[in-house]
Amino acid sequence: MTSSRTSRPRLLELRVGGAGDALDRFEAAWNRAAEGRRSTPLSVLSVSDLPLLLRTLSPARWSLLERLKAQGPMSIYELARRLERDYKNVHTDVARLAELGLIERRSDGAVAVPWEVVRAELQL
Repeated sequence: MTSSRTSRPRLLELRVGGAGDALDRFEAAWNRAAEGRRSTPLSVLSVSDLPLLLRTLSPARWSLLERLKAQGPMSIYELARRLERDYKNVHTDVARLAELGLIERRSDGAVAVPWEVVRAELQL
């Protein structure tokens, strides 16, 4: 049975900017709550600068995310095999991406990308 409501894609906002961005989001949420308005959950990953973002989402890690999203949940071993990469390096990358919330670990030991959309915002 499918829902008659249109569900919104799971969205992760990736932002490059200072701590002020997070404080602004907190203040806006606080004001909405104080006014009795409903707040929409927002998933945001903020990094301080572009060089950190590029180190965090290296081409190898981005490829890992793309493969995992396209082919669905799988073990780290299977992911390493399909990427034709060393297991230890894939494990390290998965651990870092999971720590950031870009990958989720499932109870069956598989890893998956929970996001339908990752939207990036870069502020100068």
